[in-house]
Formats: sequence, structure tokens, C-alpha cells
Amino acid sequence: MDKLRIEGGRRLEGRVQVSGAKNAALPILAAGLLSPEPLVVTNVPDLHDVGTTLRLLGQLGAHCTREGGTIAIDASSLTSVEAPYEMVKTMRASILVLGPLLARFGEARVSLPGGCAIGQRPVDQHIKGLQAMGAAISIEHGYVVAKAARLKGARIVTDMVTVTGTENLMMAATLAEGETVIENAAREPEVVDLARALVAMGARIEGAGTDRIVIRGVERLHGATWGVMPDRIEAGTFLCAVAAAGGDVELAGVDPDTMDATLEKLREAGATLETGADRIRISMSRRPLAVSVRTAPYPGFATDMQAQMMAMNAVAEGTSVITETIFENRFMHVLELQRLGADIVVEGNTAIVRGVPRLSGATVMATDLRASAGLVIAGLVSEGETVVDRIYHLDRGYEHMESKLAALGARIERIS
Repeated sequence: MDKLRIEGGRRLEGRVQVSGAKNAALPILAAGLLSPEPLVVTNVPDLHDVGTTLRLLGQLGAHCTREGGTIAIDASSLTSVEAPYEMVKTMRASILVLGPLLARFGEARVSLPGGCAIGQRPVDQHIKGLQAMGAAISIEHGYVVAKAARLKGARIVTDMVTVTGTENLMMAATLAEGETVIENAAREPEVVDLARALVAMGARIEGAGTDRIVIRGVERLHGATWGVMPDRIEAGTFLCAVAAAGGDVELAGVDPDTMDATLEKLREAGATLETGADRIRISMSRRPLAVSVRTAPYPGFATDMQAQMMAMNAVAEGTSVITETIFENRFMHVLELQRLGADIVVEGNTAIVRGVPRLSGATVMATDLRASAGLVIAGLVSEGETVVDRIYHLDRGYEHMESKLAALGARIERIS
């Protein structure tokens, strides 16, 4: 099993190219099931989760070809509408095939999902929305079994803001009869990117990026070519790494407009930021100042940035309060940060972080995708050697993270 070995204490200098967004790429790849014509997706990152998605699409009978960051999906002749447990258990985003399969083929059988153990992420909102559109749905032997001759437009009010729920229902509604309105919709940029890709395929969607999305169903979608948006979480991770370790780094291929909450907190921490249309430059010549954060749906502070910000706060001047409102089990990295010497106390969904001048290297274990990124940042600012185990979590969502950090001057290597 691969690990990362990090020698801390080096400033980060240089330029890094940010990859396409995992959380946009996965639903857009699933959208390829909606059309009998090929969908070509560019700027797709090289990630385990992308590989899992392609294997799942292949198992359904789609023909997928990959050349670098470009993937072509031909779903003209599917052979199955079942997403089996073996494929779905490792990646919760597999549930995103439910809406497209049901909308185009009138039936779907999708295993209840797995993924990171960061808390409950029920699919009841997906099911509730599809039932409102006329689907007959049952849970049988761990599978969501859905049938509908043709989905009908409906007004759907979700009980909570759900990103994958919004995406699944929006994809299903593109081929439904009549108009569908999703109220309390997720506003994340990745939802907007999916909506734009669907529009490129012939869908009629308005309001993406607001809490009310209107979809007018069409008879069929056609092929298209779409480039995945930049990964704002990867970009934020590198920014937190520079804020913690110090240095001067330019991020290329980013969209600063999707990162307001993160950029605001980094400025509070004392970082100097310059932004352009597709670039961010960060310089940090001092120990960071402690900043408190409260996670919230977009445009609030992203839960996917919480672990990275906590790692920065662990070596900051002062005390910060980090409140996690999205997932009830997303402080599992605290125990590992404490092994490195961080002073963190958890009370319910709040972590109180008292910054210390430096951390000390040790062997730590990644517990989920973003926790592993937080531990890498902590390793960059620890004295001596830090080994991060179970980095298969990291490989699910970060493209060649160690080589990108090494190019910025970090002493980091992958070991088996």
C-alpha cells in the first residue's frame, strides 16, 4: 500500500497547474448516459474515482475511450441498467447514474452507495424527487430499483441542500415530459458546470447557480464536447499549504470567482493574494494568523476545505474555532493531527484549535479524502519526517499531488 513520506520545513515556491474538478467531472461523465450520441469530456483529472466511474459506465455497456485528459463516452447501446454493489461501494458518486438511466431507459437498479466514512449521506432526497416525477421506487436487497415509462415534470422541494441530489434530479428532468422545478437546489459551481454541459447536449435549463432550477424536458439529447471546470478544492488545498508553510506560488488554470469564501479566510490569515481571470498568486512571509470557519453549502465555506484549514490553523498564531455543519463525522483527522503535536479539542461539531509554533513529524493515517490532504499540509510544516499512510484516499481526488508539491520545492515522495 502506497504512503507519502514528507520532510517538513521547506517553503513552497513556483507555479502549479490546477486540474479539472473531480466533483464536476463525475456527474458530467454520468450525463453521457442520457444521449445515444457521443459525449466528449475534456480536462478530466487522472483520479481513482474517474477510473471507477469509467469502469461502471463500461459495465453498463457504454464504450469509453480515454486519451490523456479527454474521455469520449458512447452510450448508444447499453447492455445493462444495473450498477452493482462491487462498483458502487467505493464511491458514493455512483448514485449519479440513477437519474440518467431512469430518464432514458425507463428503469434503473443501483446499489446503495458507499464512499468516505465522513458521515451519513442518505439518498432519500434523490428518491423523493424521482417519485415526485412519477417513478415507482423500491429498495430491494440493498438496491434502489426504479421504474417509469416516462418521467413527468414536477415541483420538487428538497428537505436539505444536496449537491448530488440536485445533479441527479436535474439530469433526470432533462428527458422528462413537461417542466420540473427544483427548489432549495444546491448552488455549487459544479452543479452549474453540469447544467452547462447538459445545455450543450440540448437540455433546457435555467437558474443553475441559484436555489431554484427550472428544467423543461426534451425528447432526446445529442452529443457534445465539454471541458470540466477547474478544481476549486485542489486550488484551495495548495493555497492552504502555502499559507501554512510559507512561500510564493502561482496557481494556473483556476477560477477565483468560485473560491470567495476560501480566499477571504486566507487573507484573514495574513496571506497576500493576487487574482486574475484564471490565476491566483499567493505569497506568505509570516506565520499564519488563526482564522475561525463554519462550513456551509455554497457560497459558504466548503466542508471539503475544512481539514486543510484546520491543518493551517494548527501552526497559526492564536486560537481558532472550526464548526462543521455538513457532515457529523468529519473530524476524524483531529486524532492524527494531535499525533503531530497539534493542540485541538473537539466539542460536538466544533473543534477549538490553539496554534503551536511547529508540529513534529510522525506516522499518521488518512481517514478520508480531504483529511489526507490536511495531513499532507501538516507534514509540510512538521519538524522531521512525516509518513502519511492510506493515501488511496488522496488518490481518489487529487491528481499527482506529491509531484506537484515536489515541483514547488517540498521534500515529498511516494513510497510502497
